[in-house]
Amino acid sequence: MIETARADTAAETAADTGAGADAAEGEVARRSGQLLAARPQAEIAAAQQVLWDLLAESYRSPLWAAAYLINGGCSDDGFDYFRGWLLTQGRAVFEAALADPDSLADHPAVREAAARGRDLWDESALSIAWTAYESATGRELPSDSFTISYPPLDPAWDFDFGDTAELAGRLPRLSALFAYS
Repeated sequence: MIETARADTAAETAADTGAGADAAEGEVARRSGQLLAARPQAEIAAAQQVLWDLLAESYRSPLWAAAYLINGGCSDDGFDYFRGWLLTQGRAVFEAALADPDSLADHPAVREAAARGRDLWDESALSIAWTAYESATGRELPSDSFTISYPPLDPAWDFDFGDTAELAGRLPRLSALFAYS
């Protein structure tokens, strides 16, 4: 669904701007919600569990450190919103970032964020299924439709993310891209 929404919003952005620019913040989530709202009610509810499963899978210290570098700091909520943005980038980017968070240094939006000092996050991506369910049924998504359990964070990454030397050793490409003074 997100891949279709990305294609739709990329086409709309290209038509509006004449360029192949990334969709505006929240547009992929908005379009994903529209597409999901057209699906059967049970499928919409199940999509929320899929989202929570992906959030749990991506709850990793190395990715949190990458989010810290990219956004110039990263609270608990900020990490959720960063992972929301990451989900809207599509499966290939999401999986590559989980395997190697430093690979985000190659992503065009990350490079643009470094150049322009822009944060990367999308809170609306976390409520795609909620919004779709309410749009389709007129009711709130039942709270028993999903559950989340975060894994413990990697103790090898238990250091102050403000330690630029430590981050540079672990995420060298992102550290070079986001060389804050």
